[in-house]
Amino acid sequence: MRGPERIVVAGASLAGLRAAEALRDQGFDGELTLIGDEPHAPYDRPPLSKAVLSGWLSTDHTVLPRVRDIGARWLLGTPATGVDPRTRQVSLADGRAVPYDRLLIATGTRSRPWPERQGGALHGVHVLRTRDDADRLRAALAAAPGRVLVIGAGFTGGEVASVCRDLGLDVTVTQRGDTPLGSALGGVIGGAAARWYRDAGVDLRLGTTVRTLEGDAHGALRRAVLSDGSVVEAEVAVVAAGALANTEWLTGSGLAADGRGVVCDESCRALADDGTPLGDVFAAGDVARWPHPLYPGQLLRLDHWDNAVAQARTAAHNMVHASRAPLVHRPLPAFWSNQFGVNLKCVGLPALADQVVLTQGSLDQRQFVAAYGRQDRLVAAVAVDSPRVLDGYAALIEAGAPFPPVLNATDGPDRPEPLDPAFPRPADPAPGLPSVAATPSVPSAQAVLAGHE
Repeated sequence: MRGPERIVVAGASLAGLRAAEALRDQGFDGELTLIGDEPHAPYDRPPLSKAVLSGWLSTDHTVLPRVRDIGARWLLGTPATGVDPRTRQVSLADGRAVPYDRLLIATGTRSRPWPERQGGALHGVHVLRTRDDADRLRAALAAAPGRVLVIGAGFTGGEVASVCRDLGLDVTVTQRGDTPLGSALGGVIGGAAARWYRDAGVDLRLGTTVRTLEGDAHGALRRAVLSDGSVVEAEVAVVAAGALANTEWLTGSGLAADGRGVVCDESCRALADDGTPLGDVFAAGDVARWPHPLYPGQLLRLDHWDNAVAQARTAAHNMVHASRAPLVHRPLPAFWSNQFGVNLKCVGLPALADQVVLTQGSLDQRQFVAAYGRQDRLVAAVAVDSPRVLDGYAALIEAGAPFPPVLNATDGPDRPEPLDPAFPRPADPAPGLPSVAATPSVPSAQAVLAGHE
């Protein structure tokens, strides 16, 4: 059977580039086009919230290395604005239309912005997702503001606050929940993270949201009014309130897509809004939501570096070899973070757990491993300053090991005591923040969103 002659990759970041390279590795020798809304060549995002903000690395040095010459046509700085699966064409913002035989959607996510009516347009209010965001925020921090306000104590918020303290800047962090990292890791581990914040000198305001940001007559940020009525004087605010999938351009296309991502099957084939998989449209990377064999009943969307690379390769294989047995995308989720002098690494999906147990080390000593279980099965593990042990936990998770795991570790507790992981209950978004639209009629599965590198 004749293969595709024209492949379009919408999204020119990590997943898009690695998919393009994999397409050539798979023998595709036809016309290859990459479309990107940013004017930059593909770059690496993990350094932005760490080495770039700290001043150790400029964004010019974050360009992703090329594994091979892909011989592609690059359309950078020109966002895709629509797709018509019937005529197989992608529309661009400049009015052009790009035809395809196969399309890969890899348009990723963007930072959830702060509402303009609540001060989001003030000078000094930042988000952090792109290299331009990082350049602007780095310049603001280098100007030595009197105080930085970080809205949200997830992974990105924690890394920004950590860098600020390393730079000697005063920082206030607000967090709606009872602990940092509560949505990702639960309140037990989040309680340990709260001590990292406070030991580093961060003014951590838990159970608190920002009501509004206020500026001066010149439109510059001056203060934030919090939900408890207190006021924080700050010249820089960083909004770290999660991510939205870049799917608006798919409106009206008939694809199952909304603010949470593009729904696809385990082979990366995008689904129509009636649940039918399309044979010529695929999705990969941060924008894709798919069913993972290890976590039945869930649709996962992972903002993880490793997942973007692996899913891009799976999609590329299936785009070229559609007539053969398709590959199933099933790598175990994994991510990591550095903040407040601590290396944190995780495998699996803690957010699904109904129990957590400390299996090695001590929370107080900042070196430990915790295992997460759901319905008596091991589903995730997190290691703090102990990354090398996680390979063993990953193997147990993939094997469907029982919870709590039997490890006989020399640094384990005498009597492991499983606890409620204390994940926060679903809450409404912060006042004024946009809500996430419901997925249309397709898969009756719960949604799990997990972020970070």
